[in-house]
Amino acid sequence: MLARYRQIPLSNSLPLHSNEIDVLLSAQDFRLRLLELINKAKHRICLTALYLQDDEAGREILDALVAAKQKNPDLVIRIFVDFHRAQRGLIGEKKSLGNRQLYLDLNDKYPDAIEIYGVPVKQREFLGVLHLKGFVIDDTVLYSGASLNNVYLGVGDKYRCDRYHQITQPGLANSLVDYLQENFVKSGLAPRISVPGTPDKKQQKFLIKQLKSVLKRARYQVESPNTESAPMQIQPIVGFGKRGNGLNQTARKVVNSATENLVIFTPYFNFPKPLASDLRRALKRGVEVTIVVGDKKANDFYIADEDKFSTIGIVPYLYEVLLSRFVKRHQQYIDKGQLNLRLWYHGDNSYHLKGIVADDKYHLLTGSNMNPRAWSLDIENGLFIVDESQQMLEKWQQELAVILQHTTRVSNFNEIETIKDYPEKVRELLRRIQLTSFDRLLKRFL
Repeated sequence: MLARYRQIPLSNSLPLHSNEIDVLLSAQDFRLRLLELINKAKHRICLTALYLQDDEAGREILDALVAAKQKNPDLVIRIFVDFHRAQRGLIGEKKSLGNRQLYLDLNDKYPDAIEIYGVPVKQREFLGVLHLKGFVIDDTVLYSGASLNNVYLGVGDKYRCDRYHQITQPGLANSLVDYLQENFVKSGLAPRISVPGTPDKKQQKFLIKQLKSVLKRARYQVESPNTESAPMQIQPIVGFGKRGNGLNQTARKVVNSATENLVIFTPYFNFPKPLASDLRRALKRGVEVTIVVGDKKANDFYIADEDKFSTIGIVPYLYEVLLSRFVKRHQQYIDKGQLNLRLWYHGDNSYHLKGIVADDKYHLLTGSNMNPRAWSLDIENGLFIVDESQQMLEKWQQELAVILQHTTRVSNFNEIETIKDYPEKVRELLRRIQLTSFDRLLKRFL
């Protein structure tokens, strides 16, 4: 299948050379590089993430942006976050303006220095969010699944492990910025949430309806691509909704392309049915498959203290149940050494890696969790790199080695805890979920 795919030049792709891509290996490196790029910015800064948190790391980023603006008043600074996520507190907190209060306070002090937009993808946060990724500083793209807060940026005593790539490609940077400008700024469909006043419920409903229509058609556009003499190609991809979702289609192409080896990173083990089927076919045709997933204790919803357990804490256990079933069904491939399922665990830190690599040549960098929610509800993006001559091999192997150092291989499904091993509150909640068949509905949103 890949031979046929290879013969067709990637549409909307750009040339890429090995010296134009850098792989960062830790959350701290990612944070320092972001601050360095902000400090050196000359023309534009566009940051896109699920959220920018009101904590030490979030405020450090905003302070750096303000300093860059004061140094260079012509610098255009725009931040795009999810509309709903920006206006609520953390799960379990009292009702508040959430992170938006920080943005309002910043604008009071430095009027219009930074434009912060809230993108309302759906009527409710649980029905879908802005999950686009990518920070553009001048002609550089810093791409990661990470949002902007203490744990993602390694501030404090915990970090959330992710993947971090820096790509210096003017055409790619322009493509990402143009998409944000056309669909969120010029359209007027993403309200400024750093200034007072927000659309009422009726206005929000209208905006969301209009925006959904726009996003279903919107694509990244690349100007004057010329990849004939380039050793690598890179293609920005966006996906929204089940039908015609370019990102989902590319993920499937990468899996189906594998002839020798396949590596998949996902923090939440719940593959969509089409991707799960593609994975089974890869195993049947002899591909060596490595899946790196977080241990339930490395899940960001995990609650260690049983006395503080709440309903949201059931999520890591539901993923582990699905993982156990997967291992049991594919035990024969594990026994042969063809399927390597590796659980990531590193103390109190959490795991947030995403992406697919086939045959060490085809790299899908993405913020998508590759689960049913990402597949059909959220708006997601990714960068697809074709590296036929394996220019990235050394960098890719170094990244993989760093990730795998905190993993252990699952050799048998008996090594994974089952419901009988869980705390009493977890067992009771799982029993109630299964009795109502609610677990089938939950899988759509997990």
